Amino acid sequence: MRKGTMILLLIISLTANLYLLAVQQPVKDEQVQLLQERINSLEAEKEDLNAQIGQDNVSLQSYASQLDFYRQQLNELGSSVGLSSDGYEGTASLQAPAVYQSIEEVIDGPFIRQIVTEKGSMMNISVEIGPGKGRVLVETKPLMGVVFQDAANTAVFVAQNLTDANMMSSDIIFSIIAVGEIPAVDGPSAGALMTLIMVSALNHEQLNDSVTLTGTIDQYGNVGAIGGVLEKAQAAKDGGKQLFLLPKENSRLVQYTYVEKNIGGFSMIERRPEIIDAKPYIEENIGIRVEYVDSIEDVMYYAFDSSKSNAPL
Repeated sequence: MRKGTMILLLIISLTANLYLLAVQQPVKDEQVQLLQERINSLEAEKEDLNAQIGQDNVSLQSYASQLDFYRQQLNELGSSVGLSSDGYEGTASLQAPAVYQSIEEVIDGPFIRQIVTEKGSMMNISVEIGPGKGRVLVETKPLMGVVFQDAANTAVFVAQNLTDANMMSSDIIFSIIAVGEIPAVDGPSAGALMTLIMVSALNHEQLNDSVTLTGTIDQYGNVGAIGGVLEKAQAAKDGGKQLFLLPKENSRLVQYTYVEKNIGGFSMIERRPEIIDAKPYIEENIGIRVEYVDSIEDVMYYAFDSSKSNAPL
């Protein structure tokens, strides 16, 4: 009797397991299919974005060449009518935070997958102004993209408007040198800083080297949003800076919390976004003072006065 009962229980258990497998397998198959479709969609988006980046870089290079050509034409025209000046001279430099990607290949069974991490580092950015033909030149080490050329042209335009300088008979050379051995970096996020050091060089005004900043610049002198806020803040802190100027458009950070949920016998991890204020978060967790800036005038307010960076957190 006892043996029969055990056999009956075994049959019931096997039947229940088979039923659960029959019910759960379609769920697993559907999840795998949805994940694969999502991966395929993201791969397609990545290819489209890479193609767009390539087209944008070609366009920027073309615009930079055209701008140099028209500057040369303007210089020759000014010389022919006696409007050329003797040219400006000046130098200035400041360290800027940058973000670069590190790619590590990991062997996982028969597959090789890549782990991409983002890290912050400091770059030395300097400008040298001397007599010339109105050219804007960019030297980068390591080699960086043409977006820096576009940012340099905009920086010169804004600096001229702020200082009323006529750069027709001057050459401007920006040098961007990475402090450490890092891969190629690109992006317009040094635009505001390039504008700042350009103004400093033209006015022969000393910069406060305990300050650093990040942000794009447009033709009207507005400072725009960038990526890698936390990585850049950490790089600034590690580089010994006391004040980190951040675009006001970056005042909100998105942080994620992970919540475990049980659905249909499966344990699922849900990622929930939370919006936080960047300034108190960075000051508390990284330990560097942060001020928001909207324009190049805001940047100059902090960068030319050493007392502005010494206030306590």
